[in-house]
Amino acid sequence: MARDRYGLETSGADAAAIVAYDAAVDGYLSYRADTPKRLERLMAAGADMPMAHVLKGYLMMLGFKQTLVPVAAKALAAADALGAGDSREAMHMAALSAWVKGDIARTIDIWDEIMIAHPRDVLAFRLHHFLCFWVNEVGRMGAAVDRVLPSFSADEPVHAALLGCKAFAYEELGRLDEAERAGRLSIERNPSDLWAAHAVAHILEMQGRRDDGISLLNQLESHWDGGNSLLHHLWWHRGLYHYERGEFDDVLRLYDTRFRNLSAPLIAATPDLYIDVQNAASMLFRLERQGVDVGSRWDELADKAEQRIGDCLSAFTLPHWMMALAATKRFDAAGRIIEAMKQFAAKGEATVAPVVRDHAIPASEAILLRAKGDYSGALAVMRPALDGMDRLGGSHAQQDVLQQLFLDCAKMAGSSADAQRVIDHVRKIYAVPPEQRRGYVI
Repeated sequence: MARDRYGLETSGADAAAIVAYDAAVDGYLSYRADTPKRLERLMAAGADMPMAHVLKGYLMMLGFKQTLVPVAAKALAAADALGAGDSREAMHMAALSAWVKGDIARTIDIWDEIMIAHPRDVLAFRLHHFLCFWVNEVGRMGAAVDRVLPSFSADEPVHAALLGCKAFAYEELGRLDEAERAGRLSIERNPSDLWAAHAVAHILEMQGRRDDGISLLNQLESHWDGGNSLLHHLWWHRGLYHYERGEFDDVLRLYDTRFRNLSAPLIAATPDLYIDVQNAASMLFRLERQGVDVGSRWDELADKAEQRIGDCLSAFTLPHWMMALAATKRFDAAGRIIEAMKQFAAKGEATVAPVVRDHAIPASEAILLRAKGDYSGALAVMRPALDGMDRLGGSHAQQDVLQQLFLDCAKMAGSSADAQRVIDHVRKIYAVPPEQRRGYVI
């Protein structure tokens, strides 16, 4: 049986299929824009390779888009028809099956089992890292990277990528000094590692080091050729630094030419990709809180939101869709998206449905009520859900927009107790005090 570059047995593969498989996995690990092309080459060379079909299914599911789930299911069926060559491949098929069915908790558990038996299974590790983040299992992110890192030598190229994952996991865990050491070392070894740059950008955001953040991203940008949509998130981070410095024109320039330019010369934003939507909506929301006129920028987001009503696979994106609908006063569509969320939650899907019910719906209802001027009503629906908002997934920096939403409603409703509740929460998370952050001046 052939082996991939990490020494893992891979059934149904000849030498050409292995080369194509390694290239496709590397494309995923390194956030390459040409990963879909790499996948096409893999499917041409490795049609008899179960893990090729599993990888295709995984990549479809990573889009958090309902229309891609049947494509992933078809890929799983193709893998099942070929049969697993060993227990590791069988576990990957089981993980994909659980994900397609919506049982993300089971999916993550299976990847944990794979990593215990096969700590050099980088695909299982990286998928685990990704999905744990989006269901707020940051402790498991840190534990996984600590478990697998010793299985790789420092001279293996993937070691730098694993350090980038360590940096991000540790940042979310509040271990900022350790996180920065890991992230800086990763960048030193591979300046083009987008995830490591992203991790250090988060660390600097948490510490209020805005000048350092802008300098870092400016220096690294020349290494980003060929990167995928993670570039937009890095430019969003740079926008956050400028936002905190009150440089709103620079933020809008970055919005229009980098992280929301739908026809960018480098890599255009995907109109309804969850992370691109989150970047755009959260920044417009922040800017409007500061009295900035964002013009008609909400309109195209609201158009996409209407097209995605009923798709609840990304719980954290749902309040961002609502921001666009509320900002454009499309209250009928806003009501329909909330009703669709309630129907999704009622189905009882294993992992995401309870989060949509308990947190996405209250946050979305609060956004809608705020847009209608009912600040007390917004507080009432969001207050019971506030402490668990991190269950929606997303980083501290991304979650912060929901804290600002609640703070804004508290201020407008004249509830000093609710406002102080947010301030106290933020003070525990950020190394920089709320008084030094633009969104928290009461």
